[in-house]
Amino acid sequence: NISNQLTDANMASGSVLQVVQGTTSTTVTQTSTSFADTGLTASITPSSSSNKIFVMVNQGYRLHDATYYAGASIKLLRGSTIIYYASSGTAEYYPYYESPQGSSNNVNVYNYFPLNYLDSPSTTSEITYKTQQRSYGGSSISTQNGGASSTIILMEISGWPIL
Repeated sequence: NISNQLTDANMASGSVLQVVQGTTSTTVTQTSTSFADTGLTASITPSSSSNKIFVMVNQGYRLHDATYYAGASIKLLRGSTIIYYASSGTAEYYPYYESPQGSSNNVNVYNYFPLNYLDSPSTTSEITYKTQQRSYGGSSISTQNGGASSTIILMEISGWPIL
């Protein structure tokens, strides 16, 4: 009987079981040093608590400051739990730009924030992933600036089979 051979439980470890995508093109501007939602979100319900979720983020932004530097941070959350955040002063702090001409020049950068993260949520309940942003030192960050599209893709990856 081969009708039940391709169930999630019988898939090889590392198989992709489901893919979910979230997109937004609504501009969200942040000038505060407090984190705020960017509007980029997606939800997935794992079929096994041993499975992992591979999160891929590609978030467009504009970073601006009227002086010589501009800085901001974007973090990834599962529900209300921070699962990725590179704080100021770390090697992964991103995005940060400095004008080579000195303090009389504006910084105005358009780019995409890329992030790949393999999460182990250990649940079979629905989980929501989202990004948040903040600026530093008077800078502003505008995700989805001018209607640019940002995406978050969630892939459920099978864990070790339970025998």
